[in-house]
Amino acid sequence: MSIVQVALDVPLPRTFDYRTTDATAEDVGRLVLVPFGPSRRVGVIVGLSQTSRVEPERLRAVLRIVRSRPPLPPETLDLCRFCSRYYHHPLGEVLLSALPTALRRAHGTSLSAPVFFRLTAAGAARAGEALPRSAVARRALLDRLQAAGTLADSDIRGASARRALRALLAAGWVSSSDQPAHESGTPEPAEPASGVEAGPRLTCGQAAAVDVIKASLGGFQTVLLQGITGSGKTEVYLRVLETALAAGGQALLLVPEINLTPQLEARLAERFGAARLVTLHSGLAEGERLTRWDRAASGRAGIVAGTRLAVFTPLPRLAVVIVDEEHDASYKQQEGLRYHARDLAVFLGRQRGVPVVLGSATPSLETYRQAEAGRYRRLTLETRASGQPPAVRILDVHGMVLDNGLSPALAGALADNLARGEQSLLFLNRRGYAPTLLCPACGWVAPCHRCSARLTVHVPGRRLRCHLCGHHEAVPSACPACGSQDLRALGEGTQRLEQVLAARLPAARVVRIDRDATRRRGAFRALRDRIDANDVDVLVGTQMLAKGHDFPNLTLVGVLGADLGLMAADFRAEERLFALLLQVAGRAGRGDRPGQVLVQTAYPAHPLFAALQAQDYDGFARGQLAARQASGFPPFLHQALLRAEAPDEHTVFNFLGEAARRAGPLPDGLVVYDPVPASPARVAGRWRGQLLVQCAARGPLHRLLDVWLPRLPEHRVHWSIDVDPVEV
Repeated sequence: MSIVQVALDVPLPRTFDYRTTDATAEDVGRLVLVPFGPSRRVGVIVGLSQTSRVEPERLRAVLRIVRSRPPLPPETLDLCRFCSRYYHHPLGEVLLSALPTALRRAHGTSLSAPVFFRLTAAGAARAGEALPRSAVARRALLDRLQAAGTLADSDIRGASARRALRALLAAGWVSSSDQPAHESGTPEPAEPASGVEAGPRLTCGQAAAVDVIKASLGGFQTVLLQGITGSGKTEVYLRVLETALAAGGQALLLVPEINLTPQLEARLAERFGAARLVTLHSGLAEGERLTRWDRAASGRAGIVAGTRLAVFTPLPRLAVVIVDEEHDASYKQQEGLRYHARDLAVFLGRQRGVPVVLGSATPSLETYRQAEAGRYRRLTLETRASGQPPAVRILDVHGMVLDNGLSPALAGALADNLARGEQSLLFLNRRGYAPTLLCPACGWVAPCHRCSARLTVHVPGRRLRCHLCGHHEAVPSACPACGSQDLRALGEGTQRLEQVLAARLPAARVVRIDRDATRRRGAFRALRDRIDANDVDVLVGTQMLAKGHDFPNLTLVGVLGADLGLMAADFRAEERLFALLLQVAGRAGRGDRPGQVLVQTAYPAHPLFAALQAQDYDGFARGQLAARQASGFPPFLHQALLRAEAPDEHTVFNFLGEAARRAGPLPDGLVVYDPVPASPARVAGRWRGQLLVQCAARGPLHRLLDVWLPRLPEHRVHWSIDVDPVEV
């Protein structure tokens, strides 16, 4: 008998011992099915042992070791162990969250070899035909197969969908296979496919950056590629990928948000061929994500492009890691395992001995300081690959009565741009119609009854919505407090701005791009296609449009509500606002016509706007670093945030208060601050509080967490620890 140590997806900082008769060292990293309490769970074998702290008669037996799938490689296990230690999170939760969802299920076929379904020629010919009204499930499945190309068995759920599948298989409209389409058991060819374009001619800055990064292939080095918007950072990435693939390697390319993935996917497929590429993100069906993950883990895919979770993907021939828009807060997971994908990417590069490229026009101050200190190599792209940087003009609107948020100067520039047949973007980082519904008679403001937040007015449908918890209700016909029918929607959101522009510029084709307008699958891609086809005159959008997009016909960017970012209490507020404004400004003038950017503010003398007008990120960053050092903020010290939430406010603060007492006595340099309410203090009916711990050195902070977290009091609260928080 041998004993396997199994990591399970449970909130306990330990592994669990199980007995088995046939486990060997080759089984470390394999999935395993085990009993846990009254249920069965999927776990990962992380070690073998001949002894256990559990009495032999109490040891439960493994139900099954999954040998139909390869084990997780040692480097992936080591990455997860590091993540568990650094972020003080149970190893089992780290390992299982790193796997595709289909592999975590104890029931069904996910632990067996998957089966894939696709349309036959007969099915494709019939896909557009009308079916009887009784064949709703078959029509839905045909539509899904036509859109996706291939579906795995785990994607087809429910009795009606399964019956429809059997009927389509029997009719010969659908075929099954143990491999997805265009899949083979051999690695991708080393040389690029014939006929693939070599790409545009490089600028001097691009060529120098490519040479430096290519020279670092084969060894670890962290490179900050700091290039102004439009300087061609993506082309630098493509040239590096080309070299890595030609040498038989694989590449990991991380992007911050799912909406950037389709454009990047198209560009990579055009350059290298779709067969060499997989993308991984949360928008994929379970089976499709598993299929793509398997292609990467087996080495059959040369390039893996994805959002933050893709950093855990096993890549046997990894040659380079690229993190695009490395400053973006989306790389930090804000729930459960609160890891930062950029920082794990740097660890991954060091672990595997490969270079890591961090690209941004506005690097995070943490990354910028590392480059200033010489720990990261800094490469700069100071000229645009095409066109010139836009001219930035600051519009003073202090004391001005605006017309639905628009100043006369911005409204005039918009009309002039439309007359020239050029595209414009109005940026307002606030979705909905209006942020507040007010009763002027008594001062009532529509609140969310579940959150410490106001309800936002949305049209169409005349709904009030909470952007924190999702609660929605109808707009009342009269004030609930005093009965007055004179209710007013105050402030501007993207929906109102869209309406105003449609009325002001009736000939203009106005398109709104925000989370509401792109909720349906494929909606964002369709809107992008319209923009590229010059079928749009004016874009109204949120930060979804601020980064990574290339609109060559767009020449005017107008920014509304910029001052909102200055009001936040977080010490990172100015850094985030400057990065956002510089990124959105960079959408203008990327083609052959000059661009201009108009920023409305009531605080034109603020140093941030002077730096923005000069497009001087280096000056802004150095000023911010000096202020952070003088004030004692990151990156000059290290922080951890203990968060707690419960239905009762007193429960939260009793827990945090007792936790603070149990942290002492503290060595010099460590500080535990008093508990404070989180912002917002209440979300979805649960009160939230937090307690900040900080230290000038990383080591003492982690040693405190090692001994402190196991001593936290037993209260009916949900708590979590956030190491290196990006929101305090």
